[in-house]
Amino acid sequence: MQVIPRKLKQQRELEHLSKYATASLKTRGRQRQETDCRIRSPFERDVGRIIYSVDFRRLRQKTQVFFNPRNDHICTRMEHVLYVNYIASTIGKALNLNVDLIEAIALGHDIGHTPFGHTGEKELQVCLEKYNADFSFQHELHSLRVVDVLAQRKPNQNGLNLTFEVRDGIVSHCGEKYNEYELRPNREKTELELITDAQNHKPPATLEGCVVRMADKIAYVGRDIEDGARAGLMSFDALPVEIKTELGTTNGEIINTLVEDIIEHSYGYDAVIMSQGKGQAMEELLNNNMRHIYRSDRIQRYDFTVRNIVRGLFEVFLEYAMKPNRLAKESEYNMMFRNFKEYLVKHPEPKANAIRKVTDYIAGMTDHFAQTCFNQIFQI
Repeated sequence: MQVIPRKLKQQRELEHLSKYATASLKTRGRQRQETDCRIRSPFERDVGRIIYSVDFRRLRQKTQVFFNPRNDHICTRMEHVLYVNYIASTIGKALNLNVDLIEAIALGHDIGHTPFGHTGEKELQVCLEKYNADFSFQHELHSLRVVDVLAQRKPNQNGLNLTFEVRDGIVSHCGEKYNEYELRPNREKTELELITDAQNHKPPATLEGCVVRMADKIAYVGRDIEDGARAGLMSFDALPVEIKTELGTTNGEIINTLVEDIIEHSYGYDAVIMSQGKGQAMEELLNNNMRHIYRSDRIQRYDFTVRNIVRGLFEVFLEYAMKPNRLAKESEYNMMFRNFKEYLVKHPEPKANAIRKVTDYIAGMTDHFAQTCFNQIFQI
């Protein structure tokens, strides 16, 4: 009898993973049925589809916090997802969870993020409200849209057709409440509830998804201080004594403290749990970052520039999307309009309205491309 490596892996999962883990053999499947791979499990295949996508590659030129930094060591969105993957995988291994599922969710969780970080995201939402769009913009919802609709894995076939568990983990990774110290998976979640639950920030359907959601905060809370120090905004030395006593004095110490705490309090439970003391210290650290980094004068100046770029691109592209003859004429002279015209022709939803297509286009840009596009369109 010929050996099929995937079946051996899946059998080992059933035998050795925690009873709270998500075995790939028990996946709820894909939106479009496919033949199983002989080598890889469904979640392993999802990892490959994500990292080989163009949308994933663009993350290396998308802002985490600092727009257009002069220091090459400032964190990008690509580095952030790699840190999330490492931290979440470390926790997942200790809790005996499915690390393949964790990896797929972690690597894909920000795949639909806008250029210029959360400022770009917020300004895009402002534009949608101005034009009374029938949808809102949240990067986690757009990440699901990218993997379901916009990303292209094969010619003439859009969407990565990922498993339910990975799609759920991606769309529900964002926990807005800093004091979220305990996450219990919503295992009864249905396909129809993916978006509504994400909009209400309800937990993922799997324990692996909960691990990624918690790791997302851990990954950026200390790293943003490192970037803030490189930008001259703050340093670890300036942190309140009580935070340093509870969590540590470097990014590495903070990560290690929080990871150990989660493993200690979560082992043997169907939940990801952070102790009250460590959770409150992390919340205070996030609040400290808000005061000294995210709301600093320098970041506010960056934000002003970003808002102008996103708003300017949205308005001009929307105008031309609604006037195809004018767009065709302008595209003869301006490469940026030519690129936009080609995008509209290839858009996977031909019947989608102009606002939706413009939103998809801008959200997919890198920082550099958005800035170049703005300069070439508005230069005198």
